[in-house]
Amino acid sequence: MRKISDTITRLAAFRAGQGFQTNGQGRDRLSDLADFGSNPGALRARIYVPDDLPEAAPLVVVLHGCTQTAAGYDHGSGWSQLADQEGFALLFPEQQRANNANLCFNWFVPSGTKRNGGEALSIRQMIEAMVLAHGLDPKRIFITGLSAGGAMTSAMLACYPEVFAGGAIIAGLPYGSAKTVPEAFDRMRGHGMPSERQLQKALRDASPHQGPWPSISVWHGSADQTVASSNADAVIGQWRAVHGLVPGLDARSTRSEMVDGHSRRVWCNAQGQELIEEYRIAGMGHGTPLDTAGDAALGAGGPYMLDVGISSTRHIARFWGIAKPCVKRDANIKPAKANNEALAPGFARTLLTPKAGVPNVRHYSKRANTPPSQKPNSAGAIRKVIEDALRSAGLMH
Repeated sequence: MRKISDTITRLAAFRAGQGFQTNGQGRDRLSDLADFGSNPGALRARIYVPDDLPEAAPLVVVLHGCTQTAAGYDHGSGWSQLADQEGFALLFPEQQRANNANLCFNWFVPSGTKRNGGEALSIRQMIEAMVLAHGLDPKRIFITGLSAGGAMTSAMLACYPEVFAGGAIIAGLPYGSAKTVPEAFDRMRGHGMPSERQLQKALRDASPHQGPWPSISVWHGSADQTVASSNADAVIGQWRAVHGLVPGLDARSTRSEMVDGHSRRVWCNAQGQELIEEYRIAGMGHGTPLDTAGDAALGAGGPYMLDVGISSTRHIARFWGIAKPCVKRDANIKPAKANNEALAPGFARTLLTPKAGVPNVRHYSKRANTPPSQKPNSAGAIRKVIEDALRSAGLMH
């Protein structure tokens, strides 16, 4: 069993990281989506809709990591920049402190990560509202997320595979890998992961889905000390079976290549369609890979937003078929920057009672992306930090 001192150290570490939400935030380009349903997970919905959005445009759902905000993650990743260039809408579900003191999506809470319940249903309701409000293409809905957002992406893809054409998991974890806080920490460290067969069963049991499954893009840094890179292997193993890729037999449909100086592995079906891709970024710590230089630059570097010479945002959109092919870099690839290792899952304070089903929503008119004012939060003394973290975990009153 883990020592209490180890747990306290980890709690204090990710609690101290909450300053990211204002550090490097940049301009908020997002607006609010209100009245999207019963919202059993009590999440906030932020959106970005480019001017002159084409009819039947794609929708990309983006889930931030712990301690981050939707606007901060958009600023760092450059998703709204790419949406302007390529013509698609964006939905940014945002966690609230009343649900999780560290703004983590509660990916390890079973009641919040099941079909038609909790945070998963809230996000599903947001998607339905966006599709109806803006006439989006229901066959081109995609989802991506970082860390806890990546793990929640796994949950959404498992619970609602019929909704998504594709997903991208960045420094995340497989669906059903943890059901408690201690298990969450262990899985992040690469300990005690369920077997590949158990993970595959969890994926199949999450929904009654019988049709085609979403394509999957997996990104992970080889030097990630927050979420062990073995989690990327577990995600791929979980999804391989539903795509009919059998270990040993799927080698003939697998190829490896270098893209922008980084390793990419891809699994294809018999027709050559790319079903799963994996980018393993050598030397990169915990965060979203960026390329902020040159004509194809997107986003801005910062904590957990790592400029390593490759834009995961642009390459993920290309993999989904909603962006033009990426331009290869001719210059020397920049080395991976800081290992930002404070991001970790938080603890659920409250979860509202889930209500089954997706309600009808009225048609929303397109609205301007007006930025709200934001105020930075101050950090307390280390004693208060630890005590607050222990209280939020239910270990202290």
